[in-house]
Amino acid sequence: MGAIRRAVIDVGTNSIKLLVADVAGGAAIPLFERSEQTRLGQGFYKARHLRRDAIERTARAVAGFAALAAEWDVKSPRLIATSAAREAVNQAELVAAVEKASGLRLDVISGETEADWVFRGVTSDPALAAQPLLILDSGGGSTEFVVGQGGVRRLGRSFDLGAVRLLEQFPPSDPPAPEELSRCRDWLKGFLRDTVRPELEPALKLFAGQKVRLVGTGGAATLLVAMELGLTEFDRARIEGAVLAYPQVVRRTDRLWSLPLRERKKMLRLAPDRADVMLTGAAIYEAVMAGFGFADLAVSTRGLRHGAVLDV
Repeated sequence: MGAIRRAVIDVGTNSIKLLVADVAGGAAIPLFERSEQTRLGQGFYKARHLRRDAIERTARAVAGFAALAAEWDVKSPRLIATSAAREAVNQAELVAAVEKASGLRLDVISGETEADWVFRGVTSDPALAAQPLLILDSGGGSTEFVVGQGGVRRLGRSFDLGAVRLLEQFPPSDPPAPEELSRCRDWLKGFLRDTVRPELEPALKLFAGQKVRLVGTGGAATLLVAMELGLTEFDRARIEGAVLAYPQVVRRTDRLWSLPLRERKKMLRLAPDRADVMLTGAAIYEAVMAGFGFADLAVSTRGLRHGAVLDV
C-alpha cells in the first residue's frame, strides 16, 4: 500500500504545533513541522479559566496551521488539545473559537490517550522499539510518564506537572536568585517522591534486572540537546537519539537559572521565546533523573504528534 498523508495540530498549554507526515507500514515520515507559542495556559492555574486573549491567539494559530496543512494536500487535519484545555472550566469557549476560526472540530484528549500516543510515537523508532523504556513527555501543563517495552505499555500516567504550571508556581526574579532554584528543586523532589513514585515504581520493578532507558520527548528535551550541540536550527538527524548525561543536564539547568531573560534568549537560539519556561522545563528533567537514578537521558523527536498521525 502507498503512503497516506496525514496532519495533526496539537494545541498545548504553551504552544501550538503542526506535523504533516506520510504514514506507511507503521511509520510516520515527517514532511513539515511548525510551532507557534500562544501561551494558552498563561495565568490559567489559579481559577482554571482560559483567558480570552489566549483563546483568540490559539484560534488564529490553528486556522493558520490548517491552511498550511491544506498546502500539503491535507484537507482535514486532526486537531487535538491537551492539559490546559482538559482542565479549563471554559473549555467550550476554546472549542467554539477554534471551530469558528478554522472549521475544525477540537478533540480534547484524556491524559490516558496522550500517554498512549506518546508511547506509540516514541516506539515507532526501531532503535527504541524493543528495550524497556521510561518515556517522559514534559509539556507546559502536564508530564506523561510512560513505561513499556516491545509495543506493550505497562504504565501511562499524566501528572499535573508542566513547565508553564511550575513557572507560575515559582515565578523567578530576573535574573533568578539561587534560592529560587533551590525552592523549585525541593518542590520537585517532594512531588516526585510523594505523587509520582507510588505509581511509577511498581511499573519499573517489572523490569528488575534489566536496564530501563529514560527517553525524553517534547520541547524541553529537544532544547537541552540543542544547547549542548550549539544548534541554531532544528536538525532532526542530530537531535534524534542524542544522549545527555546527568551532569550535562545539571550544568545546563544551573546555567539557565543563573542568567537574566535576555541572556537566556541568546542561549536558546533555536527557540528564544521559550527562554522563561525552559527554566522549569530543564528542572523537571533534572529532577526525574536524580529522583529515579538515571545516569543519562536519550532524546526522541517522536512523541504525541507522531502517535496521533499513526492512530487511525
